[in-house]
Amino acid sequence: MVMPTYNERDNIERIARAVVERPCRPRLLVVDDGSPDGTGEIVAKLHADMPERVSLLAREAKSGLGRAYAAGFAVALADFRPTAVVQMDADGSHDPADIDRLLGELDDADLALGSRYISGGEIEGWSRGRELLSRGGNLYTRVILGSPFRDLTGGFKAWRAELLGTLDAATTASDGYAFQIEMTMRAQAAGARIIEVPITFRERVAGASKMSGKIAIEALRGVPAMRRYK
Repeated sequence: MVMPTYNERDNIERIARAVVERPCRPRLLVVDDGSPDGTGEIVAKLHADMPERVSLLAREAKSGLGRAYAAGFAVALADFRPTAVVQMDADGSHDPADIDRLLGELDDADLALGSRYISGGEIEGWSRGRELLSRGGNLYTRVILGSPFRDLTGGFKAWRAELLGTLDAATTASDGYAFQIEMTMRAQAAGARIIEVPITFRERVAGASKMSGKIAIEALRGVPAMRRYK
């Protein structure tokens, strides 16, 4: 499990404990970008309590979601040698109970995408306007890239480690939500077997969202350049 964090002290211990308690018994690597609120210190204490289950990759400063994931993927693949890597948010939007379902799909797929926008998927706690913005962004992305996947901006994914290791996340041109799109498009271009799995996405109950109009616009502007992966 690779989980980036920035100022998630109100969520991280609860989410981390829920993750490591899953039946699949994942090892959790938290990538903290120098959170000033003490998130990293909380994870360090969890590591002291559960050294074989929780690890911390402490980075000096916030440098974007994509760079955090790239750093976490590199450490996970090199140090832990897993058969699969799951990525998820630290704010409670993704249900740890879905980890086992996503991993189960890797019996027949190389990448399982947790999807809000296929049959059985849901969003709880968002305004209608925010949901329409997200759906519109995904529609725009699918049309521009000719992709069949309905939730390209989501951040809850399970990867076969062999596939993830070939995609070199450190060389992506994009960050934020665009990083999520670009990695899936790289997998598609590599011929990976990709499946969408319905999930329920819930608005965070604690802490502040990192989403902004600037991040959304940056993602949409970067999409046309990803047509090279078609």
